[in-house]
Amino acid sequence: MAWDFETDPQFQEKLDWVQRFVDEEVAPVDRVVEHAWDVTDPTRNKLIRPLQDVVRGQGLWACHLGPKLGGPGYGQVKLALLNEILGATHSGPVVFGCQAPDSGNAEILAHYGTPELKERYLRPLIDGDIMSCYSMTEPQGGSDPTSFVTRAVRDGDHYVINGEKWFSSHARFSSFLIVMAVTDPAAPRTKRASMFVVPMDTPGIEIIRNVGVWGHNEAEGTHAYIRYTDVRVPADHLLGEEGEGFAVAQTRLGGGRIHHAMRTVGLVRASLDMMLERAVSRETRGRSLADMQLVQDMIAESWAELEQFRLLVLRTAWKIDELDDYKKVIADISAVKMVMPKVLNNVVSRAIQLHGSLGISKEMPFGKWLLESYHMGLADGATELHKQQIAKQLLKNATPVSGLFPTTHLPALDAAAELKYGLPAIGAQ
Repeated sequence: MAWDFETDPQFQEKLDWVQRFVDEEVAPVDRVVEHAWDVTDPTRNKLIRPLQDVVRGQGLWACHLGPKLGGPGYGQVKLALLNEILGATHSGPVVFGCQAPDSGNAEILAHYGTPELKERYLRPLIDGDIMSCYSMTEPQGGSDPTSFVTRAVRDGDHYVINGEKWFSSHARFSSFLIVMAVTDPAAPRTKRASMFVVPMDTPGIEIIRNVGVWGHNEAEGTHAYIRYTDVRVPADHLLGEEGEGFAVAQTRLGGGRIHHAMRTVGLVRASLDMMLERAVSRETRGRSLADMQLVQDMIAESWAELEQFRLLVLRTAWKIDELDDYKKVIADISAVKMVMPKVLNNVVSRAIQLHGSLGISKEMPFGKWLLESYHMGLADGATELHKQQIAKQLLKNATPVSGLFPTTHLPALDAAAELKYGLPAIGAQ
């Protein structure tokens, strides 16, 4: 067993290249491309596709995937180190082919898709030619799959889907949706639903409206409120078996949660870097902000929170690589998900304060990042649910005491020490 806190020198060289490439080539794209996911935008394609070719040439395309699926097979730790750099940009994940929700959807297709589905949807998704949508959340039940009411009923060699889905992100950019629907309402709660690949051009799909979120000043929102009316899907578009929708979802969500956290490390670090720059650049009342104790406190607290969060993310990524089973790392992933919004909120809030009126203006990115922290507290399961998950996992290994007092009750420990050594315990003197 070995512990190592150093990055492999060869991969560090790649990371150094990525940092330069992102700073010089990717970050400027964010200023002129509204949606990096919109493959119908000619400006987006003109600027982003050449950058994607450069990334492919560097062997860094789709690093979340193994070699059999066209990725380098670096594993989650190296992906985390890469995503730290990409996370501070809008276009970065798309340029490197590891963007949400497509990375998670690719995992689902890779695990559960038939050869035909992989050829029709997975291959162009991995190649960056199309985008996808994960249509799971419902307006009346949030992200709790045990409360879903959207139905998929078998009709010959098809399933017919009826219902509504809420916050189906990037549906308007997508060629297909992955939809969770109830196939057996009488089954146990976690066995009721199934997962389907649904082509976006299937008759009966209606985007009621594209919902926008605060902090994203886009002309049209990107989170679709969708109605499915008698949507007929071929039976071979079922992912896995009937009733496995919950298990299929966990395959996707485990990776999605840790990947969000990897990218968030980049946002937190960018916020801290801006704080440091501001502190050494700004004077007030004849003194540098860097010399003021309360400013130093803000910087120190931010650095410590960033490092703690980053180490938790990296250790979780390492455990995923070692165990190759998201279920065995469920508490760790939940912990990362629980901590993520709080750390981002804390550090961004301090950065805003340090920048004064400029910090709350639209001339700095902090407002968007602050609201993003609330988004992160809801996406892929609310923070409160992850706290429950952590507690449940920990309590499984807790053993109740057989007597009246705790096993660490001091009088009992004193008595045991006296019996073992024949000497009076310090506590008894």
